[in-house]
Amino acid sequence: MRTPGIGSKTFLKCLDFCPPEQLFNESRETLIKLGLRPATIDAIKNPDWNIVDQDLLWLEQQGNHLLLFTDTDYPSQLKEIPDPPPLLFARGDVDLIHFPQIAIVGSRNPSSLGIQIATDFASSLAKSGFAITSGLALGIDAASHRGALAAQGKTIAVTGTGLDRVYPATHKELATEIVNNGVLISEFPPGTTAKANHFPRRNRIISGLCVGILVVEAAKQSGSLITARMALEQNREVFAIPGSIYNPLARGCNALIKEGAKLVETTQDILEELSHFFQPLTAQSISANTKNPSNLDEQQQSLLNYVQYSPTSIDRLVNETGFSIENIASHLLILELQGYIIATNGSTYTRLK
Repeated sequence: MRTPGIGSKTFLKCLDFCPPEQLFNESRETLIKLGLRPATIDAIKNPDWNIVDQDLLWLEQQGNHLLLFTDTDYPSQLKEIPDPPPLLFARGDVDLIHFPQIAIVGSRNPSSLGIQIATDFASSLAKSGFAITSGLALGIDAASHRGALAAQGKTIAVTGTGLDRVYPATHKELATEIVNNGVLISEFPPGTTAKANHFPRRNRIISGLCVGILVVEAAKQSGSLITARMALEQNREVFAIPGSIYNPLARGCNALIKEGAKLVETTQDILEELSHFFQPLTAQSISANTKNPSNLDEQQQSLLNYVQYSPTSIDRLVNETGFSIENIASHLLILELQGYIIATNGSTYTRLK
């Protein structure tokens, strides 16, 4: 893995030829026949064992693990993809990678409604027995990890760096919480910094580990759509939250639905498709989108009927209801506290249920 010019496909090709330890004893002629470049062969003939020793020291630390493609405990789901990572570095509960997983992905700059949806779905799916997998990125990824943790569920973060680093740095506390209550996974060895080309590679692992993937918010040109399409190619179930045709963050999800992804309104839609993977717990583990309604008075219920499932301005509510701004403001606060609506950008509100 530390040899220049050895990517996952070349590594697996070498594994098919001989065990790793034997490769270092092969002749140059044999290595040339394997299709290795001169610089790669030079590195194999004169390895930098000092950096490998550093990797082994990392591995000796409590909670750190390394899985080789040929190991019996390497996740079988991941072996099915076209270019599985030959090595997986892990920190935390490594056995968790064998749990049935739902990946939740989406925008790094989501709306407050998108964050709410990702959190609620992650929490509900975690309570139903799924591990929630995502990429530790800003936005929907972080909300998904936090939703699973808040429900005392399990979560898996696949990173684009070595596991001795956290990217983005603002997620150090979240990464620590995941190590303590889940697992961090990476194909990159310790010391690897964040690079742009690492994240598409990371995405194939996210989709490869899961049995289904949920896209919450994604623009038309989005890395989340790449992950979803990888999942389709890997024969995983793909789910998408629909959105307003005027919302640029909904266009990616709406496009996926056109292409055959399942339109999702509640977690029950996902559980029905993947019922063979979960055991329902209690009525409390039903989707966060089907909460028992609180009692609303007549005016509150009337106002709620005018709040759309897309951003609705206070001015519009005043015009359509005839209520005063003061009256509307007080009722909106009650509706928000009871979980019926959420405040969105620009003094607008969006209905949740």
